[in-house]
Amino acid sequence: MDLKNIKPISYIKANAAQVLDRVNETHAPYVVTQNGEARAVIIDPETYQKTQDALKLLRLLVQSEAEIQKGNFISQDELFASLEQELNGK
Repeated sequence: MDLKNIKPISYIKANAAQVLDRVNETHAPYVVTQNGEARAVIIDPETYQKTQDALKLLRLLVQSEAEIQKGNFISQDELFASLEQELNGK
């Protein structure tokens, strides 16, 4: 992370429009500090959405791994045979 993107809340308040422009142009987050401690991160909407999508995918992978460990799965051949039967109306 770029150290110049760590700013106190007073800077963010005084320069909000410029900070938002920079975040959206560069996709680089800003860390907002208060009393010397990190309190928030400002990111652009596109980066936020990509992060949320990646987290959803990771959760799905974790759930899938847990189901495999429990033995709750069918083989690829079984799946394709089942799909083929449904497509053929049987």
